Amino acid sequence: MRKLIIDTDTGSDDAVALMLALLEESVEVLGITTVCGNVPQMLATKNALMTVELCSKDVPVYPGADRPLFRDLVTAVRVHGDDGMGDCDLIHPTRAAEKTHAVNYILDTVRQYPGEIEIVTLGPLTNVALAILQDREAMKGVKHIYTMGTSGFGPGNTTPVASFNVYVDADSFRVLLGAGIPLTIIGFDQCIGESALHKEDLEKLASLNRLGKFAADCNRTLLQYNLQRTGEYMVDLPDAVAMAVALWDDIALERVNVHAYCCTTDEVTYGQVIFYDRYDFLSVQHEVPPDNAEVVRKVDAALYKRRLLQALEGRQLRSCVQQ
Repeated sequence: MRKLIIDTDTGSDDAVALMLALLEESVEVLGITTVCGNVPQMLATKNALMTVELCSKDVPVYPGADRPLFRDLVTAVRVHGDDGMGDCDLIHPTRAAEKTHAVNYILDTVRQYPGEIEIVTLGPLTNVALAILQDREAMKGVKHIYTMGTSGFGPGNTTPVASFNVYVDADSFRVLLGAGIPLTIIGFDQCIGESALHKEDLEKLASLNRLGKFAADCNRTLLQYNLQRTGEYMVDLPDAVAMAVALWDDIALERVNVHAYCCTTDEVTYGQVIFYDRYDFLSVQHEVPPDNAEVVRKVDAALYKRRLLQALEGRQLRSCVQQ
Protein backbone atom coordinates (compact mmCIF):
# COMPACT_ATOMS: atom_id res chain seq x y z
CA MET A 1 0.00 0.00 0.00
CA ARG A 2 1.33 3.43 -0.91
CA LYS A 3 2.39 5.59 2.04
CA LEU A 4 1.43 9.28 1.87
CA ILE A 5 2.16 12.41 3.84
CA ILE A 6 -0.10 15.33 2.93
CA ASP A 7 1.16 18.85 3.52
CA THR A 8 -1.67 21.38 3.51
CA ASP A 9 -2.63 24.99 4.25
CA THR A 10 -6.14 23.68 4.72
CA GLY A 11 -8.62 25.86 2.96
CA SER A 12 -11.85 24.68 1.40
CA ASP A 13 -10.33 23.04 -1.68
CA ASP A 14 -7.67 21.37 0.51
CA ALA A 15 -10.46 19.82 2.58
CA VAL A 16 -11.94 18.15 -0.50
CA ALA A 17 -8.48 16.91 -1.49
CA LEU A 18 -7.93 15.50 1.99
CA MET A 19 -11.23 13.64 1.82
CA LEU A 20 -10.23 12.03 -1.49
CA ALA A 21 -7.02 10.69 0.04
CA LEU A 22 -8.53 9.67 3.37
CA LEU A 23 -11.29 7.71 1.64
CA GLU A 24 -9.04 6.03 -0.94
CA GLU A 25 -8.39 2.46 0.18
CA SER A 26 -5.29 1.91 -1.99
CA VAL A 27 -3.20 4.42 -0.01
CA GLU A 28 -2.30 4.90 3.62
CA VAL A 29 -2.20 8.49 4.81
CA LEU A 30 0.42 8.25 7.54
CA GLY A 31 0.10 11.86 8.63
CA ILE A 32 -1.05 15.33 7.68
CA THR A 33 1.25 18.33 8.13
CA THR A 34 -0.04 21.88 8.13
CA VAL A 35 1.49 25.11 6.91
CA CYS A 36 0.44 28.74 6.70
CA GLY A 37 -1.00 29.85 3.38
CA ASN A 38 -4.71 30.03 2.64
CA VAL A 39 -5.11 30.80 6.34
CA PRO A 40 -2.71 31.10 9.28
CA GLN A 41 -1.25 27.76 10.34
CA MET A 42 -3.42 27.46 13.47
CA LEU A 43 -6.60 27.61 11.38
CA ALA A 44 -5.15 25.27 8.76
CA THR A 45 -4.55 22.78 11.57
CA LYS A 46 -8.10 23.03 12.90
CA ASN A 47 -9.53 22.62 9.42
CA ALA A 48 -7.42 19.52 8.79
CA LEU A 49 -8.46 18.01 12.13
CA MET A 50 -12.13 18.60 11.33
CA THR A 51 -11.81 17.01 7.89
CA VAL A 52 -10.12 13.91 9.33
CA GLU A 53 -12.84 13.65 11.96
CA LEU A 54 -15.62 13.91 9.39
CA CYS A 55 -14.04 11.06 7.47
CA SER A 56 -13.96 8.93 10.65
CA LYS A 57 -10.23 8.37 10.26
CA ASP A 58 -7.47 8.18 12.86
CA VAL A 59 -4.76 10.16 11.07
CA PRO A 60 -2.49 12.45 13.11
CA VAL A 61 -2.11 16.14 12.22
CA TYR A 62 1.22 17.90 12.79
CA PRO A 63 1.39 21.73 12.87
CA GLY A 64 4.26 23.22 10.91
CA ALA A 65 5.57 26.55 9.68
CA ASP A 66 3.56 29.62 10.66
CA ARG A 67 5.36 31.97 8.26
CA PRO A 68 7.25 31.73 4.95
CA LEU A 69 11.04 31.41 4.93
CA PHE A 70 11.81 35.10 4.41
CA ARG A 71 8.64 37.06 3.66
CA ASP A 72 5.49 38.14 5.47
CA LEU A 73 2.53 35.80 5.15
CA VAL A 74 -0.04 36.47 2.43
CA THR A 75 -3.34 34.61 2.96
CA ALA A 76 -6.35 33.83 0.77
CA VAL A 77 -9.09 34.51 3.32
CA ARG A 78 -10.80 36.77 0.78
CA VAL A 79 -11.24 33.68 -1.39
CA HIS A 80 -11.90 30.94 1.17
CA GLY A 81 -13.36 32.89 4.11
CA ASP A 82 -11.84 34.11 7.35
CA ASP A 83 -11.75 30.53 8.65
CA GLY A 84 -10.70 29.13 5.28
CA MET A 85 -13.84 27.01 5.12
CA GLY A 86 -16.57 29.29 3.88
CA ASP A 87 -17.35 30.95 7.26
CA CYS A 88 -20.24 28.51 7.75
CA ASP A 89 -19.41 27.52 11.34
CA LEU A 90 -18.35 24.05 10.19
CA ILE A 91 -15.10 23.70 12.13
CA HIS A 92 -15.39 22.20 15.62
CA PRO A 93 -12.75 19.45 15.91
CA THR A 94 -12.77 17.37 19.08
CA ARG A 95 -9.23 16.01 18.62
CA ALA A 96 -6.03 17.95 19.21
CA ALA A 97 -3.03 18.22 16.94
CA GLU A 98 0.20 16.38 17.68
CA LYS A 99 3.00 18.06 19.64
CA THR A 100 5.72 17.08 17.15
CA HIS A 101 6.55 19.80 14.63
CA ALA A 102 5.64 18.98 11.03
CA VAL A 103 9.22 19.25 9.79
CA ASN A 104 10.47 16.82 12.41
CA TYR A 105 7.62 14.44 11.59
CA ILE A 106 8.42 14.54 7.87
CA LEU A 107 12.10 13.80 8.48
CA ASP A 108 11.41 11.06 11.03
CA THR A 109 8.98 9.33 8.69
CA VAL A 110 11.20 9.58 5.62
CA ARG A 111 14.08 8.10 7.60
CA GLN A 112 11.84 5.30 8.86
CA TYR A 113 10.59 4.41 5.36
CA PRO A 114 13.38 5.33 2.91
CA GLY A 115 12.24 5.11 -0.70
CA GLU A 116 8.59 4.57 0.27
CA ILE A 117 7.12 7.95 1.27
CA GLU A 118 5.20 10.05 -1.23
CA ILE A 119 4.36 13.61 -0.25
CA VAL A 120 1.42 15.53 -1.68
CA THR A 121 1.75 19.27 -1.11
CA LEU A 122 -1.40 21.37 -1.31
CA GLY A 123 -0.02 24.70 -0.08
CA PRO A 124 3.21 26.68 0.13
CA LEU A 125 6.35 24.52 0.34
CA THR A 126 7.74 25.93 3.59
CA ASN A 127 7.63 22.70 5.60
CA VAL A 128 9.18 20.67 2.81
CA ALA A 129 11.89 23.26 2.20
CA LEU A 130 12.77 23.36 5.89
CA ALA A 131 13.03 19.57 5.92
CA ILE A 132 15.34 19.67 2.89
CA LEU A 133 17.49 22.40 4.42
CA GLN A 134 17.73 20.46 7.68
CA ASP A 135 18.61 17.06 6.15
CA ARG A 136 18.97 17.04 2.37
CA GLU A 137 20.23 13.46 2.24
CA ALA A 138 17.26 12.11 4.18
CA MET A 139 14.83 13.97 1.91
CA LYS A 140 16.48 12.40 -1.15
CA GLY A 141 14.88 9.22 0.20
CA VAL A 142 11.40 10.59 -0.61
CA LYS A 143 9.92 8.41 -3.33
CA HIS A 144 7.95 11.19 -5.05
CA ILE A 145 6.44 14.61 -4.42
CA TYR A 146 3.22 15.79 -6.07
CA THR A 147 2.70 19.51 -5.75
CA MET A 148 -0.25 21.74 -6.53
CA GLY A 149 1.58 24.83 -7.62
CA THR A 150 2.74 27.10 -10.44
CA SER A 151 0.55 28.52 -13.18
CA GLY A 152 1.28 25.51 -15.36
CA PHE A 153 1.30 26.75 -18.92
CA GLY A 154 -1.23 29.51 -18.26
CA PRO A 155 -1.42 32.84 -16.38
CA GLY A 156 -1.12 33.18 -12.63
CA ASN A 157 -3.99 33.49 -10.19
CA THR A 158 -2.22 35.79 -7.72
CA THR A 159 -0.06 37.89 -10.03
CA PRO A 160 -0.08 37.77 -13.84
CA VAL A 161 2.70 35.16 -13.68
CA ALA A 162 2.51 33.50 -10.24
CA SER A 163 0.14 31.05 -8.59
CA PHE A 164 -0.81 31.44 -4.93
CA ASN A 165 0.97 28.42 -3.49
CA VAL A 166 4.28 29.45 -5.03
CA TYR A 167 3.86 33.20 -4.51
CA VAL A 168 3.38 32.84 -0.75
CA ASP A 169 6.85 31.31 -0.44
CA ALA A 170 8.69 31.11 -3.75
CA ASP A 171 11.98 30.74 -1.91
CA SER A 172 10.77 27.40 -0.55
CA PHE A 173 9.58 26.27 -3.97
CA ARG A 174 13.04 27.01 -5.33
CA VAL A 175 14.58 24.85 -2.60
CA LEU A 176 12.36 21.97 -3.67
CA LEU A 177 13.31 22.32 -7.32
CA GLY A 178 16.99 21.96 -6.43
CA ALA A 179 16.57 19.00 -4.10
CA GLY A 180 16.74 16.17 -6.63
CA ILE A 181 13.47 14.59 -5.46
CA PRO A 182 11.20 13.10 -8.17
CA LEU A 183 8.54 15.78 -8.66
CA THR A 184 5.19 16.07 -10.43
CA ILE A 185 3.71 19.55 -10.77
CA ILE A 186 -0.01 20.09 -11.27
CA GLY A 187 -0.44 23.73 -12.28
CA PHE A 188 -3.41 26.03 -11.84
CA ASP A 189 -4.14 25.81 -15.57
CA GLN A 190 -5.34 22.22 -15.07
CA CYS A 191 -7.76 23.15 -12.28
CA ILE A 192 -10.06 25.59 -14.07
CA GLY A 193 -12.26 25.37 -17.15
CA GLU A 194 -13.71 21.89 -17.51
CA SER A 195 -12.12 20.78 -14.23
CA ALA A 196 -14.07 23.33 -12.19
CA LEU A 197 -17.36 22.34 -10.56
CA HIS A 198 -20.33 24.16 -12.02
CA LYS A 199 -23.90 24.47 -10.77
CA GLU A 200 -25.01 20.94 -11.68
CA ASP A 201 -21.80 19.45 -10.26
CA LEU A 202 -22.19 21.34 -6.99
CA GLU A 203 -25.83 20.29 -6.65
CA LYS A 204 -24.84 16.64 -7.10
CA LEU A 205 -22.08 17.05 -4.56
CA ALA A 206 -24.31 18.65 -1.94
CA SER A 207 -27.00 15.98 -2.33
CA LEU A 208 -24.68 12.97 -1.89
CA ASN A 209 -24.41 12.73 1.89
CA ARG A 210 -22.98 14.68 4.82
CA LEU A 211 -19.48 14.62 3.35
CA GLY A 212 -20.72 15.93 0.03
CA LYS A 213 -22.70 18.64 1.77
CA PHE A 214 -19.62 19.59 3.82
CA ALA A 215 -17.54 19.79 0.63
CA ALA A 216 -20.11 22.06 -1.01
CA ASP A 217 -20.78 24.22 2.06
CA CYS A 218 -17.13 24.90 2.89
CA ASN A 219 -16.66 26.30 -0.62
CA ARG A 220 -19.48 28.86 -0.41
CA THR A 221 -17.14 31.81 -0.03
CA LEU A 222 -15.13 30.60 -3.02
CA LEU A 223 -18.35 30.34 -5.02
CA GLN A 224 -19.31 33.91 -4.12
CA TYR A 225 -15.80 35.10 -4.95
CA ASN A 226 -16.01 33.56 -8.42
CA LEU A 227 -19.50 34.95 -8.99
CA GLN A 228 -18.30 38.45 -8.18
CA ARG A 229 -15.05 38.09 -10.11
CA THR A 230 -16.29 36.43 -13.30
CA GLY A 231 -20.07 36.16 -13.02
CA GLU A 232 -19.71 32.40 -13.41
CA TYR A 233 -21.39 29.95 -11.01
CA MET A 234 -18.43 27.67 -10.41
CA VAL A 235 -15.95 26.43 -7.83
CA ASP A 236 -12.40 25.61 -8.83
CA LEU A 237 -10.73 23.03 -6.58
CA PRO A 238 -7.03 23.03 -7.52
CA ASP A 239 -5.97 20.88 -4.57
CA ALA A 240 -8.59 18.24 -5.32
CA VAL A 241 -7.41 18.04 -8.94
CA ALA A 242 -3.81 17.69 -7.79
CA MET A 243 -4.76 15.00 -5.29
CA ALA A 244 -6.68 13.13 -7.99
CA VAL A 245 -3.55 13.06 -10.16
CA ALA A 246 -1.52 11.78 -7.20
CA LEU A 247 -4.06 9.06 -6.37
CA TRP A 248 -5.12 7.93 -9.84
CA ASP A 249 -2.52 7.85 -12.58
CA ASP A 250 -5.09 7.85 -15.38
CA ILE A 251 -6.38 11.32 -14.46
CA ALA A 252 -3.31 12.85 -16.13
CA LEU A 253 -3.63 12.48 -19.90
CA GLU A 254 -0.47 14.36 -20.88
CA ARG A 255 2.77 14.97 -18.99
CA VAL A 256 5.98 16.68 -20.03
CA ASN A 257 9.46 16.58 -18.48
CA VAL A 258 10.99 20.03 -17.98
CA HIS A 259 13.60 22.03 -16.22
CA ALA A 260 11.61 24.25 -13.84
CA TYR A 261 13.10 27.53 -12.60
CA CYS A 262 11.46 29.63 -9.88
CA CYS A 263 11.96 33.40 -9.88
CA THR A 264 12.69 34.88 -6.45
CA THR A 265 14.75 38.05 -6.90
CA ASP A 266 12.50 40.52 -8.72
CA GLU A 267 9.25 41.59 -7.03
CA VAL A 268 7.29 41.73 -10.29
CA THR A 269 8.17 38.15 -11.24
CA TYR A 270 8.41 36.72 -7.71
CA GLY A 271 6.83 33.29 -7.75
CA GLN A 272 6.86 32.81 -11.50
CA VAL A 273 7.96 29.30 -12.48
CA ILE A 274 9.49 28.98 -15.94
CA PHE A 275 9.42 25.62 -17.70
CA TYR A 276 12.18 24.71 -20.14
CA ASP A 277 10.99 21.89 -22.38
CA ARG A 278 14.08 20.69 -24.21
CA TYR A 279 11.99 19.33 -27.09
CA ASP A 280 9.78 22.36 -27.73
CA PHE A 281 11.96 25.21 -26.49
CA LEU A 282 14.21 26.92 -29.02
CA SER A 283 16.97 28.40 -26.89
CA VAL A 284 19.86 30.70 -27.65
CA GLN A 285 21.68 28.78 -24.94
CA HIS A 286 23.97 25.94 -25.93
CA GLU A 287 22.13 23.56 -23.63
CA VAL A 288 18.83 23.46 -21.76
CA PRO A 289 19.39 22.72 -18.03
CA PRO A 290 18.66 19.15 -16.87
CA ASP A 291 15.06 18.17 -16.21
CA ASN A 292 14.00 18.45 -12.57
CA ALA A 293 10.21 18.06 -12.78
CA GLU A 294 7.32 16.51 -14.61
CA VAL A 295 4.43 18.86 -15.41
CA VAL A 296 0.89 17.70 -16.09
CA ARG A 297 -0.20 19.29 -19.36
CA LYS A 298 -3.72 17.86 -19.58
CA VAL A 299 -6.14 16.11 -17.20
CA ASP A 300 -9.28 14.09 -17.83
CA ALA A 301 -11.75 16.52 -16.26
CA ALA A 302 -14.78 14.28 -16.68
CA LEU A 303 -13.04 11.32 -15.06
CA TYR A 304 -11.81 13.51 -12.20
CA LYS A 305 -15.33 14.74 -11.45
CA ARG A 306 -16.72 11.21 -11.62
CA ARG A 307 -14.08 9.89 -9.24
CA LEU A 308 -14.69 12.79 -6.85
CA LEU A 309 -18.39 12.01 -6.56
CA GLN A 310 -17.77 8.27 -6.37
CA ALA A 311 -15.21 8.68 -3.60
CA LEU A 312 -17.54 10.67 -1.37
CA GLU A 313 -20.51 8.46 -2.17
CA GLY A 314 -18.44 5.33 -1.44
CA ARG A 315 -17.64 6.67 2.03
CA GLN A 316 -21.37 6.71 2.80
CA LEU A 317 -21.80 3.12 1.61
CA ARG A 318 -18.90 1.86 3.73
CA SER A 319 -20.36 3.65 6.77
CA CYS A 320 -23.67 1.83 6.23
CA VAL A 321 -21.91 -1.53 6.05
CA GLN A 322 -19.96 -0.83 9.25
CA GLN A 323 -23.12 0.10 11.10
